[in-house]
Amino acid sequence: MRTTENGRPMHVVVLGGGPIGTTAALLLAGEGHRVTLLDKDSGGPGSDAEQAWDQWRRPGVNQFRHPHLLLPGGYQVLSRELPDALAELRALGARPHNMLDAAFDLAAIGGRKPGDERFDTLAARRPIIEQGLGNAAVRAGVSVRRDTAIAGFLTEAVAAIPHITGVRTAQGEEIHADLVIDAMGRNSPASKMLTDVGAVTPVLDKHETGFLAYSRYFRSADGSYPAQAAWPLEHHDSLGLTTVPGDAGTWALALFVSVKDRAMRALSDPEVWQRVAALYPGMAHWASHGEPITGVLAMSGMEARHRSFVVDGKPVATGLLSIGDAWATTNPTFGFGLTMGMSHSLLLRDVVREVGFDDREKLALRFDEITNSILGPAQQASASWDLHRLAQIDLEIEAIPYQNGVTYRTEDPDWNLRQVVEAAKLRDPDVLRAFGDIGSGLSSPEEALARPGVLDRISELGGGAMGYPQPGPSRAELLAVIGAK
Repeated sequence: MRTTENGRPMHVVVLGGGPIGTTAALLLAGEGHRVTLLDKDSGGPGSDAEQAWDQWRRPGVNQFRHPHLLLPGGYQVLSRELPDALAELRALGARPHNMLDAAFDLAAIGGRKPGDERFDTLAARRPIIEQGLGNAAVRAGVSVRRDTAIAGFLTEAVAAIPHITGVRTAQGEEIHADLVIDAMGRNSPASKMLTDVGAVTPVLDKHETGFLAYSRYFRSADGSYPAQAAWPLEHHDSLGLTTVPGDAGTWALALFVSVKDRAMRALSDPEVWQRVAALYPGMAHWASHGEPITGVLAMSGMEARHRSFVVDGKPVATGLLSIGDAWATTNPTFGFGLTMGMSHSLLLRDVVREVGFDDREKLALRFDEITNSILGPAQQASASWDLHRLAQIDLEIEAIPYQNGVTYRTEDPDWNLRQVVEAAKLRDPDVLRAFGDIGSGLSSPEEALARPGVLDRISELGGGAMGYPQPGPSRAELLAVIGAK
């Protein structure tokens, strides 16, 4: 444990009380640091899971009531580092779930094998995940303060590079800290707050277009769940879909479309949404098994973003580190946000443990270096996939049908490999597990695909794949059901 000269624990202020900020707070508190967690939204989750779902509102978090998936990679971070947090999630009703359960039943896969428990995780709605982590934080001695909006940073009076020494709240309170963590999400105001104190503006790389999500939650009367999909994410002509199991007999379904595809805006109508969901065998039984407990929840602002806090080899400021979506975003279609953010929180803990608080610039540079080397490739791959997928949908909007032999083509080997893997993943046990390791946040593509024979099997089973491997309507059929002209 690092202490100041007078022996007090170092004080860390974490901005943002979502799952990533709370995970970081828990990890740093576990090091013996004094941690204060600040969140701008008022109110709290209540005393149980149903209150968290029914009553807790988070106007500062657009995606609070949208589907969230704790991938096995994130589950393993909690299992290794924060078992008490997992216990809180289980106590609130988070349900054991294995990502490949349904795929094990396929004849080509041949059942479970030792090691398949690595695909285990817990299924729960985001308010329940947030409540469980928050409960664990309070029990761990983190000072959790809600209804505390941040107006700006405190800095040292003189520094070539501004050094952040704390925050000033909207009520005028000054909270001093040895380190401030920005976990305020994809719309974090930290960049403006930095320029307000004289820092160089962090470099923002943001795609101009992105996706829209149309989500809906369901609940079964008897607590049962629909038959699990072999893999929860499918890509189809003009849209993607995902099925996300939750707690307490609930689940969420989401349809992802291009922002530019105006015909798909009709999905905001519950009747249209239900008609469209019924077109896809991988989703239809989920949409008819239970009763809807929400209308259609629309979410925009899903463009890929990346913020660089080191410019020309120098940190724009010291004393502040950004994690999770405040650093960079991934496409929510794949459900990587929680897992990548939890992994980022663990990197933060490890870098603080390695470098300490004394060498301010070294801490900032080392964290930037390890973030970009370990998490950067996955974020960049996600952003690149977005551009290709949006271009593919653009082609489909132009009504160039696949049955005429015209499909989206690119020279990008990564995109082309992903299409082949998609076509092969349910046809070979080793390919499935490599795909599952990548999709679960357990391994990088380089690690998983380097296993003996995997690439050969992918090429053999998926080579020459055209279109989409799962059954679904053409765009013309989709538009007819929507009622678009």
